[in-house]
Amino acid sequence: MSERNLRLIVAGGGTAGHVLPALAVIEDLQRQGALDAILWIGSTSGSERASAGTADIPFQAIQTGKLRRYFSLQTATDAGRIPIGIVQARRLIRRFQPTVVFSTGGFVSVPTVVAARGLAPILTHEQTAILGLATRINARVADTVAVSYEGTALLAGKLHRHVVVTGNPVRAFLATGDTDRGRARWNFEPALPFIYVTGGSLGASPLNQRLAGTLTDLLRHTQVLHQAGAATSDNDDAARLRDTRESWPADLKQRYQVVERVGDELPDVYAAADLVVGRAGAGTVAEIAHLGKPAILIPLPGTGGDEQTKNAQILADAGAAVLIPQAEATPARLLATILELLGDRQRLTAMGAAARSVGRVDAAERLAAELLALHAR
Repeated sequence: MSERNLRLIVAGGGTAGHVLPALAVIEDLQRQGALDAILWIGSTSGSERASAGTADIPFQAIQTGKLRRYFSLQTATDAGRIPIGIVQARRLIRRFQPTVVFSTGGFVSVPTVVAARGLAPILTHEQTAILGLATRINARVADTVAVSYEGTALLAGKLHRHVVVTGNPVRAFLATGDTDRGRARWNFEPALPFIYVTGGSLGASPLNQRLAGTLTDLLRHTQVLHQAGAATSDNDDAARLRDTRESWPADLKQRYQVVERVGDELPDVYAAADLVVGRAGAGTVAEIAHLGKPAILIPLPGTGGDEQTKNAQILADAGAAVLIPQAEATPARLLATILELLGDRQRLTAMGAAARSVGRVDAAERLAAELLALHAR
């Protein structure tokens, strides 16, 4: 084994918010030539499996169980999966012999982190403004707890002796966008304001419904790319919005594009967008801060610890975003807020600068350095 290069196990997933930071750090370690070997341990059904495959990262699935703060009959079934997952993870760890284990959280990370105790140093990273339940459990056995915000460090310091503030990493390719390319892709006009609406990787039906109530008025002043989420058994918002679009005059049709998801074109979308309207998941907030984009944020209510509201509040307190609780986000208020911001270019510019002041553009490098420090111990 090389004295310099590390053997890394990654544990984390379930949603893009836990997966993308891991990929960003892995990319930085690969850029440095610092990886001897890597293995991602996750669940059979989470997004981490596909993401690892796309990135050509070896992957092993184990049994996992969702951690809940509320009563559910499914909790009993999941409780039985976690010990099985710990045994499976410990076997994989002994076989792989990592020099460091890196957790980006989510309930899928817990069996691997618990199993790694005594076998390798552990770093666990929290993306949100609060400490999620998985992070609280992982912190009990981790050597280092990394957090994204100064305020979160105060919370983590009550649980752990070694807390570092690294920021929340985003993938380097997001900074490669081109404004002209972004507008041209959707045949949008160069001079008309461009709004990017996103409910996160899964979409957000309440957000989609509220936006739908503004569109015929909004599109007289701007153009919109709307990421509505993939179709599910509960809703098919993208298809419904496309059908609605077909009833409009040609000039309004041209100003509105709806997609289920945004893929490799995301850097160009961000580069072209004058304003982002979306949820306040950890990934979205990190991207907005990293790229310096003004935003209107409508947090998902009812999440554990109300984490999305706390994420959004960080940008709102900095003057980078307008926070509207979902219960107050009527189509009329949403329309008025968008038009008010678009009518004040100086304020939009100031909001973008404030967003950059919150983000840590070197978050991936900071986490990579912490992992290499654990490896060198």
